[in-house]
Amino acid sequence: MKKILATILGVCCLLVTYAQQQYPFYNDIQAFKHADSLNKPAGNEILFIGSSSFTYWQDVQNYFPGQPIINRGFGGSSLPDVIRYADDIIFSYHPKQIVIYCGENDLASSDTITAAIVLQRVQTLFSIIRKQMPEVPLVYISIKPSPSRKRFMPVMEEANSSIKKFLRKQHNTAFVDVYHKMLNKDGTIKEELFKADQLHMKAEGYAIWQKALAPRLK
Repeated sequence: MKKILATILGVCCLLVTYAQQQYPFYNDIQAFKHADSLNKPAGNEILFIGSSSFTYWQDVQNYFPGQPIINRGFGGSSLPDVIRYADDIIFSYHPKQIVIYCGENDLASSDTITAAIVLQRVQTLFSIIRKQMPEVPLVYISIKPSPSRKRFMPVMEEANSSIKKFLRKQHNTAFVDVYHKMLNKDGTIKEELFKADQLHMKAEGYAIWQKALAPRLK
């Protein structure tokens, strides 16, 4: 019996290790689940999902007082990651609205990722959400320009434009443009908005996001 139990335990450990190796951000998702077990969301919150620009927005609630927010951004994620974990970071909650920031890491991951591919991924995520939550309002924040990724700016603009056109035709959906608000008049990036890594934002950058996003929140 002890040998059987030891074998079962060993198999379980291997499965967990395999899951961690196969799927990136496994530990991030488990951390969300643990946080929910300690303080379960009541439902009817505004749900933020996406990549590290949300992960680093730890004080997002202070920017929107009176608006209950759940932040489920996990750093470095791309749209396929958000799609993969949709059951855990979207459908396990009952949000009154969903705010998405994702796509920047997709473009930066490889020169083979085009604006058309990012659009297709956004459409896939949109369809998945709409199947289970047909009436929940969705907000997509445009891909931001980052100094460390300035070479991707042309494809970022192309992706933003195509995503905006797609969402314009969808029900109960909004596109929030932060890209152009983070540029100087000459089209260069406002580098003072960014931390030393030239990728993640300081509070001044988030202040721009807050101003652009606030009118769209329910």
